[in-house]
This record gives sequence, structure tokens and C-alpha cells, in this order.
Amino acid sequence: MSAQKKKAFQIEAFKHRVVVDPKYAEKTWKILEHAIHEIYNHNASGLSFEELYRNAYNMVLHKFGEKLYSGLVTTMTSHLKEISNSIEAAQGGLFLDELNRKWAEHNKALQMIRDILMYMDRTFIPNTHKTPVHELGLNLWRDVIIHSHAIQSRLQAILLENVRRERSGEVIDRGLMRSITKMLMDLGPSVYQDDFEKHFLEVSADFYRLESQEFIESCDCGEYLKKAERRLNEEIERVSHYLDTRSEVKITNVVETEMIESHMHRLVQMENSGLINMIVDEKYEDLGRMYCLFRRVSNGLVLIRDVMTSYIRDTGKQLLTDPERLKDPVDFVQHLLDLKDKYDKIITSAFRNDKTFQNALNSSFEYFINLNSRSPEFISLFVDDKLRKGLRGVTEEDVELLLDKVMMLFRYLQEKDVFEKYYKQHLAKRLLSGKSVSDDAERSLIVKLKTECGYQFTSKLEGMFTDMKTSQDTMQGFYASHGSDIGDGPMLSVQVLTTGSWPTQPITTCNLPAEIL
Repeated sequence: MSAQKKKAFQIEAFKHRVVVDPKYAEKTWKILEHAIHEIYNHNASGLSFEELYRNAYNMVLHKFGEKLYSGLVTTMTSHLKEISNSIEAAQGGLFLDELNRKWAEHNKALQMIRDILMYMDRTFIPNTHKTPVHELGLNLWRDVIIHSHAIQSRLQAILLENVRRERSGEVIDRGLMRSITKMLMDLGPSVYQDDFEKHFLEVSADFYRLESQEFIESCDCGEYLKKAERRLNEEIERVSHYLDTRSEVKITNVVETEMIESHMHRLVQMENSGLINMIVDEKYEDLGRMYCLFRRVSNGLVLIRDVMTSYIRDTGKQLLTDPERLKDPVDFVQHLLDLKDKYDKIITSAFRNDKTFQNALNSSFEYFINLNSRSPEFISLFVDDKLRKGLRGVTEEDVELLLDKVMMLFRYLQEKDVFEKYYKQHLAKRLLSGKSVSDDAERSLIVKLKTECGYQFTSKLEGMFTDMKTSQDTMQGFYASHGSDIGDGPMLSVQVLTTGSWPTQPITTCNLPAEIL
């Protein structure tokens, strides 16, 4: 049984077909070669692809894979040389059209050839570590066509010229440009990069270096930034239409370097239109554009922030040294609040609420507010003015908004205890004279101070309110029980105050009339 098995195992179907016509390989290859010629000559409709596949299959099967492969390389190379001559002969603007048309035809032919040689592609090529048919076709196109000296330099020049024309405002065939750059990408990343992208970036750097120099000499800061922004958007759009997406970072980096980074100090300091003028004139759109462009380059935002901080500090110093401003504490504090509102709006509207800018603003205000030793007193006087008369007819929301702004200035104060001293004196006068326009506003501010500084800071202020309420209740009780006895006599108002809660007052001798004595 085992002997039969062994004998059966040795029988192979191929042994009966070993006897092959000595010219079999040559004849079969001629059939396939003719088919490849017909495919490239657009006569493929009369071919039997099933029969051609079988012929290629049998050649590989009979160990003629090497002949088939080398014949394919020779035949394709021959056709591609003819195609190369045809492309080279194309004149002017027809060059790209011819190249694109021949590329499309080559891809179509390559697909048909790959279908015919599928068996070789799957067996012979992997076993011999040769290049697959489709990849081979791309490599031959690259070497014979694209890297032909006459075509390579001409293609590069035409592509770069088209980009230059488009930058100058001319309309070009973007679809054709897309097809050509995609062809370069299909041939491999290195082909796209070495044959086009590298030169594109070099030419672009030269173009923007020259253009930015022209703009900086003829435009003000706002106009320059608009032009830079437009150029940046154009390049991003160009990439989306006909360049490799990976080119976007590279070309935007070129524009940023040449148009922004190279000139950012001059732009910020530009006379009559730089950053300071934009802040003074509240040009939010221009400031926003500067922020968006400068954030794209190294240290761009640091430069804006430093210049802005320096300006705010200088402005604050001028305010503190202006004797006219210091004559009116209420007007002085109101001007501080107006300045803070202005810079807050710039940071919110133009600088995208950037926390680093907000911190720089807070630091600047804290710096110059504390240069004036009377700032705590001035802020307390401002509050006193508002709570005596300035809040009449004002909505509750506006009252809260104003108190929040006061608290913002209070946070900048380094000598908060000095503010407490003045505030306690002013509050005492308002309470004892009954001049406060709103008890709710008074209590709201104390709650805010308590939240900010803790219970100890406001305990005496709260004690003052408690005394006033106790005195009020005591007087109401007195009149309720003795009102009928007094009749139309003089009204008596007594306020009993806790000694430690109220600010100490100088004691004056009370000279009573003789009748009272």
C-alpha cells in the first residue's frame, strides 16, 4: 500500500508537457509584444485578453518569466521614448496638455498590460524580487519622460511660471496644474519634492522677500498686514487646488518668514500706524489681524505684548503725574476704569481673550496704580460719590457692574488696609447722615470685600450696619410706647454705636444752652 502511495506521489501532470516547441517562447512573446504595441496604439478593442493572459501564464509556467519580464521592459521603454519625443515637440502652452494626455494614456495602457501579466505579477515577480508591473510602468515613465533633460527643465519652468502668473492676478488652468502635480506625486514623494516643490519654495521665498520690501516702503502698517494676510490665504488656497497638502506648512512658513517675521519690529514701531496708533485709535480689526499673523511666527506675540505693556505703563505714569487729573479723585478713578474698559475690549475683541495679554494688562495697572500713594483714598472717595448720589436711577445690573469694576481696582492695591481706613470713615458718614442712596449696594460691596479679603477685613463694617439697625429698632420701639406723650414736640433720634466698630472721632466739648442745663 505504501509502495503504491509512493508511486502515485511521483506522477506529475507537467511531465507529459515537457516537450515544447524550441521556438515556443519566442512565438508567444511576439504575440504578447504585438498586443502591447496595439494597446499603446489605441487598438486594444480587437485583442482577446483571455487568450493573452493564457499565453503569459504559460510562459511563466514554462520558466520563461525572465524573458517575458525583460521583453516588457524593453517594449515599454521603446514606446515611452516615442511618447517623450511627442511631448518634447509640443509647442508653448500645449506642452502641459500633451504631457497630461500622454500620462493618462500610459496609465490606461499600464492597467491593461497588468491585467494580461497578472500571473507573472503574482508569482514570478515576488519570487525574483523584481519590481511589480504597475510600479515598473511608473518608474519607466519617471526615468524616460520626466527625467529626460529636455522635459524636466521645461516642465519645472512652466509650472513655476504658472504660479508666478497666478500670483500676478492672471487666471491659469488649475485643473491641468492639479493633474500634473498629482502625476509627480504618483511617481513618488521624492519626485514631487525634488522636481517641483524644492524649486517652488525657493522661488516663492525670493518673490515674497522682494514684494514685502516693496510693501513695507509704500504701505502703512494696516495696509501691509492686509496684503500679508491676503497672500497667506492665497497660498493656502493654491495648495488646496493643485498642490500636495503637505506643501501647505512649507509654503505658509515661507510667507510668514519673509512677510511677517522679517519685518515685525518695523511694523509694530511704524510711525503713525504701528501698534500704539492702533491701540489709541481703537482699530480692533487691524489689531486682530496683527495678532493672528504675529502668532504664526516665533516671538511675534511676545513683541506685541511687550510693546503694549510698555505703552500702558507709560500712559499710567502720565496720568499719575498730571496735576489736573489729581485735583478730582472721582474723575481720576473714572478715567482709570475707562482705560481698563478700553484695553479689556482690545484683548477680548482683537487678541482673542489671550490670558497672557490679560495678565500683562493686570500687571501694568497694578504697577502704576501703586505709584500714587493716594490711590486707596481716591478709590474710596469714588465709591463714596457713587453711593451718595451717583447711583440714583441706575439699574441693579449696572450697580453690580460698577461695584465689580471697583473691586477690580481694589485688587490692584497693595495697601488694602489704607483703603479700609478711608472706606470706614466714608461709610460712617454716609450711615450717620443717612445719605446712602442704596443699602443693598452698600451691603453688596461689603460682601464682595468679604469674599476677597475674608471675615476679619469686613467684621467692623458689618458691625456698623448692625448698630444702625439696632438703633433704628430701638427708636421705633420708643415712639411706639411714648409717642402719645411727646405729641407735636421735637423729634428725637438716638444712635447707639459700638466703640470698636466705628472710626474714632476727635472729642469736642458739648456746650449745652442754659435751659437744657
